[in-house]
Amino acid sequence: MRRRVLTAVAIAAALTTTVAACGGGPGGGGGKITDDKIVLGVLNDQSGVYSELSGKNSVTAVEMAVEDFKAKYGDDAITKNIEVVTADHQNKPDVANTKAQELYDRQKADVILDVPTSSAALAVAGQAAAKKKLHINVTAATTELTGAKCNKYTFHWAYDTYMLANGTGTSVTEAGAKDWYIVYPDYAFGQDMQKSFTEAIQKTGGQVITADPTPFPNDDFSTFLLKAPTLSPTPSVIGTMHAGGDLVNLVKQYNEFGLREKGVDLSVGLMFITDIHSLGVEAFAGTTFTDAWYWNADADNRAWADRFQAKTGTRPSFAHAGNYSAALQYLEAAQRAGTDNADDVVKALEGFAFNDVFAANGQVRAEDHRMIHDSYLAKVKSPDQVTEDWDYEEIVETIPAAEAFRPAAESGCQF
Repeated sequence: MRRRVLTAVAIAAALTTTVAACGGGPGGGGGKITDDKIVLGVLNDQSGVYSELSGKNSVTAVEMAVEDFKAKYGDDAITKNIEVVTADHQNKPDVANTKAQELYDRQKADVILDVPTSSAALAVAGQAAAKKKLHINVTAATTELTGAKCNKYTFHWAYDTYMLANGTGTSVTEAGAKDWYIVYPDYAFGQDMQKSFTEAIQKTGGQVITADPTPFPNDDFSTFLLKAPTLSPTPSVIGTMHAGGDLVNLVKQYNEFGLREKGVDLSVGLMFITDIHSLGVEAFAGTTFTDAWYWNADADNRAWADRFQAKTGTRPSFAHAGNYSAALQYLEAAQRAGTDNADDVVKALEGFAFNDVFAANGQVRAEDHRMIHDSYLAKVKSPDQVTEDWDYEEIVETIPAAEAFRPAAESGCQF
């Protein structure tokens, strides 16, 4: 592997460049702000399977970004009037489409943030292009946002299916799990995950015996789990491409059926710390996965996580930290541009390199609007390794930003 071991010292050193990277004062856009305010819209799942990993607590994370932006610039801030508005898209693309229109048109949102569920995210990206307003997606995974369905006004922030497969699919296959059975939710996210993982597994010398789509959302995975030991050859690993409540249900049933004792291991394509917390480390102990950020990786992350916990009563997932970063960097871009005019903010974001509490070695690629950053190969601790509540992950390696994400030349994005 061409990866270096992650150290807290390395990340802390990178984070010290944040202020210099972000600039120190207003840009040259004349300070023109539409309606005399900037409006940040947060559109996500606030009641369903993805509500814990993001949901209302992502709104809190965005509000923290506003607080920090105002504290940094004071009277020199581009505007003191920054509003955060929010809506629940219920993981439905048609609802997301309608809510995005309302946020852009009625509530005058300058940018829509978050938007888990890839089908919903693609709908919002379409509205962003039509309205010529920004969409910075944090929680959807589809590479289409920076691929064939990219547009000038959409940015992809935290992670995507290529990053996950490049980390977990490659590493688990290299470790000896050559025969995979993949199960995935039957919508854009799962379909993209299945494709990305299959490519990574095959590139590393493994094979996918078969891949089955599952209903979304779903609470009964018994048909698929019981199928695994009957396949020929018997898969060395089940690769689940689910997330949130679906993942929790699948893992619970995987353990109930004793599949690990039958020689079929489990690999998780996408996991949030909230998933581990829901079932406990015993259910996931030893599982390798790819993470975009971890709250206890270093002192800076922990300090931010302490603030977040004081406000929410829980530790942050990478979705929460990613929303904080996306909101903060949007505001920083408007500050540099001197305006909330969408075209000017796009220019201020394109090619920008920075470090903040979420992104180590972050850079917004101009070619496809993929924000690349260091990502991490993690392992769930065993119960005896857990020293405090929520301290569930061991960071094994870092995947440098340049290697973690799909090369821009392969994206197929054309603005």
